[in-house]
Amino acid sequence: MVGSTPTPYVRAPGGFRENYQSVQVLSLETDPPLNSALTSMEVLLTLNIAMIFSALNPNKVGIKYSGSEFYVMYKEMPLGVAMVPPFYQPSHSNTTVQTELVVTRVNILQAAALDLIRDATVNDRVPLRITGDVGARIRVLQINSPKVEVSLDCQIVISPRRRALTSKQCGVDGVNF
Repeated sequence: MVGSTPTPYVRAPGGFRENYQSVQVLSLETDPPLNSALTSMEVLLTLNIAMIFSALNPNKVGIKYSGSEFYVMYKEMPLGVAMVPPFYQPSHSNTTVQTELVVTRVNILQAAALDLIRDATVNDRVPLRITGDVGARIRVLQINSPKVEVSLDCQIVISPRRRALTSKQCGVDGVNF
């Protein structure tokens, strides 16, 4: 086209893939204890989960990630926040990132507590939803691009007996430039 000006094109860090390598349940306790919690009006939950995931960067450029907060919920009830520190990922690399979710004596509703206790003790299957925004900038020759923010939404299921991740399904909820 004659006389047109080129439109700037900003490309999101292409090919980024996260993969939960492990989710380990370090502790899951209720106060009162599980055997008596069914009769209590108040149930306090203490939960400690270590999450390790890898970020694959197949791009020819590095990616600089800002710190992120991931919200962890059980049946739409907020349990806690897992913090991921900022990090830089070189081009053509696989970076392992670790975070820990610590929930200390959170008062959960009795109905949700009964469901959680049943899921943990009888079903050995606790579904959790993890959501959060990840900010990233492409870095070329020590120059950072404008920030791109990706909203992640993951559904995971943990096994309290095996203290392990049994299933996961993650998707991108949106991308903001």
